[in-house]
Amino acid sequence: MIGTLTLVYDHHVHELGDALTGLQHQHHAAILSTLHIHLDAHLCLEVLVLRGPAEKIKEISDTLVGMRGVKHGKLAITSAAPL
Repeated sequence: MIGTLTLVYDHHVHELGDALTGLQHQHHAAILSTLHIHLDAHLCLEVLVLRGPAEKIKEISDTLVGMRGVKHGKLAITSAAPL
């Protein structure tokens, strides 16, 4: 499966950026790419592309979305199989 996870978070929350990055490094085999955008003086948008079993993608996503300081998180999963 392939998933995209969109996060909006407050980068001023103590150690959130390090925690997000640390978790992404722990799951480097499943996270193919990230895009980071500064929305304003406080908020960042991060988009992650993940690949693997749906359960693993959902587990990683739930952990990231559940971190203190994450304002919004949305996961979309689709099949990686050719059409």
